[in-house]
Amino acid sequence: MLMFFSVTALLLAILVVVCFWLPMMSPDTEKLSPYECGFDPHGSARLPYSMRFFLVAILFLLFDLEIALLLPTPWALQLPNPATTFIWASLIILLLTLGLAYEWLQGGLEWAE
Repeated sequence: MLMFFSVTALLLAILVVVCFWLPMMSPDTEKLSPYECGFDPHGSARLPYSMRFFLVAILFLLFDLEIALLLPTPWALQLPNPATTFIWASLIILLLTLGLAYEWLQGGLEWAE
């Protein structure tokens, strides 16, 4: 166990030193300019994303998480009390369906305005 903690502490120390050492490099103007095939940039490369992009991304992650939560359901139905598993899985699906319907009715899924 002492060996495990020693290796962990050594790795931690190396990572801390690297994290403090790497940002001290001085970037030049070429590194800071956006890449546009050698031409001068026509506008700002730091345009903000639309909130709709983040909404769709979060909805994707939410439904991806739903799949991860419901994946063990067929195996859990083999437990002594499968009704509880079925009720919880149905509750998750119902809650996510209601949330999706709410977003749809509010117009949150409309990509173009």
